[in-house]
Amino acid sequence: MKGQTLGEFEELVLLMVAALHPEAYGVAILENLELRMEKKFNISAVHVALKRLEDKGLLRSNFGGITEERGGRRKKFYVITALGKKTLDTQYELRASLYHEIPKISFS
Repeated sequence: MKGQTLGEFEELVLLMVAALHPEAYGVAILENLELRMEKKFNISAVHVALKRLEDKGLLRSNFGGITEERGGRRKKFYVITALGKKTLDTQYELRASLYHEIPKISFS
């Protein structure tokens, strides 16, 4: 497999950024991952993954406006890039092709 490789958590974070478009920011990503996975994650792990994905060119970020409810702090929003989408497509195709290679046997 050529191109970018993703760890499992990076892939989940990148998928969530794409699914939440254009409202993907750290806490929303965390909450949606926890809801979908029925598992607790650390916000620091999400931010580290977001930084790595941005460094790889798979997503980009921009700051939203200043809001009263956040005490004047701006949210950092993330969007998937074309390279990020291509990387997800490649990961999906690889996983699907491997899944289809499982012999038709019964595991009962």
